[in-house]
Amino acid sequence: MINHFRPIPNSFKNTFCVFEEVSFQSIKDFQVSYSSESGSKYYYTEEGMYRLSNHWGRLANSKWRLIDKNLSEEKFKVGFANWEDFYPDNDFDKLYYLEWDKELNDILYQHKNNPDYNGTAILRTSKETQKRLKNARNILQLTNWAKYFETDINVLREKIIGDLINTELSLDEIKRKYL
Repeated sequence: MINHFRPIPNSFKNTFCVFEEVSFQSIKDFQVSYSSESGSKYYYTEEGMYRLSNHWGRLANSKWRLIDKNLSEEKFKVGFANWEDFYPDNDFDKLYYLEWDKELNDILYQHKNNPDYNGTAILRTSKETQKRLKNARNILQLTNWAKYFETDINVLREKIIGDLINTELSLDEIKRKYL
């Protein structure tokens, strides 16, 4: 199949996008629309973009994440995103919020244009979000921070992460609140 579709203008520049892993079969009939210097391949369709790559996250001036569904043991993964899932990104606007995915047991950052945004989580700049993300993941994954607390670590973890997501309090202020 020949795919002559052109991407939405600026879908590569200063965007945030979450791709969902799909099977390699999804791209078997497509011709490569673009190949990057780093080895990623892009396939454009009317609905969106397929990306075949071995690296995800921060890409030049964009933030693209893959929801890995473990469809392949390969290092290269195929992800798909609809054109409307590419959201604007910059360093100065409050565009991002944190979300605790309890199934994955991970803290993720999301864009305010995400249709699932409930308006409760505090919006922050990219830099502020990265700092909060690091703090929340440390609370989630480590235990040494809890040695001075008498509360059950799981209960405390839930409260602290909730405050990191939903308040402007610093991590030190949040910890003092529960001492």
